[in-house]
Amino acid sequence: MTAEAPTIDAIRSLRDSLAEAMRVTPMLRCAAIEQTLDNGSTVWGKLEFLQRTGTFKARGALSNLMRLSKEQLASGVTAVSAGNHAIATAFAAQAVGTTAKVIMLGSANPYRIAVCREYGAEVIIVDDVHEAFEVAEKIERDEGRFFVHPFEGPAVATGTGTVGLEICDQLDAFDALIVPIGGGGLMAGISSAVKQLRPAVEIIGVEPAGANSMHLSFAAGEPRSIDQVRTIADSLGAPFALPYSFELCRANVDRLVEVDDLELRKTMGFLFQRMKFAVEPACAASTAALLGPLRDALRGKRVVLVYCGSNIDWATFSEQAIFED
Repeated sequence: MTAEAPTIDAIRSLRDSLAEAMRVTPMLRCAAIEQTLDNGSTVWGKLEFLQRTGTFKARGALSNLMRLSKEQLASGVTAVSAGNHAIATAFAAQAVGTTAKVIMLGSANPYRIAVCREYGAEVIIVDDVHEAFEVAEKIERDEGRFFVHPFEGPAVATGTGTVGLEICDQLDAFDALIVPIGGGGLMAGISSAVKQLRPAVEIIGVEPAGANSMHLSFAAGEPRSIDQVRTIADSLGAPFALPYSFELCRANVDRLVEVDDLELRKTMGFLFQRMKFAVEPACAASTAALLGPLRDALRGKRVVLVYCGSNIDWATFSEQAIFED
């Protein structure tokens, strides 16, 4: 399979359509990271955790729902998520005037579950992610609800492509872009947009070591799954890769790296102490990669980090983050 990437024209058109519902999130020069690296690198952060719903996910969810017919909207939508995609789907459903029934894991952060309900979604709790997809399929079949996929398909990639378009609009030149990868929906869209606009940019994906389905898929040359998610970065805990997002990632991603939970926890503490960012583990992944496995490789480069989300309550954050003495 060769997946057809969303065109820049399609991404620009969607960005215009989303203008009232979505924010153009800021780009920030990250002096604290530059000082810590002390290697001549220039670092910018794309603060997508300041997006509506607290993550980039609302872009893909709205992109999906805006394509539905009146009949489909009347039946409602369903989704599977550890939290962020469920919140985004609930938000998007409310925005377009339909209903959402979302399936979340029992391990999901209680804050995220509460936010879903605040947006009017019905929340169903299950034990594991494989069961969650089975429940969603049954709801889709029995109730006729449209399944809003968390990371697969052209609508998602076009939505997340708007992040890449914004980055290129906001920054004249950069050498490398580091993006967290879960299922690959964020990376599929961003990388497609950036490679069309700035083909020389090195695009690097970062996965948690306990949820490395994209690494396994790249090695196999086709989508692969993992038996269990073993990371605190639940937002990056996709149990498998799927064809469309995998193909776009394979076509556009120059390198993959992994970070472990200890690196994520230390980076959460670093971001809070040095930059006053209280973010979830997934959001810390890009910085963890730059401070860790990519430190020497990107020496002296102009680097953009994508900060993907901040849906975490203080109790969980303070328990997970490791702070410097």
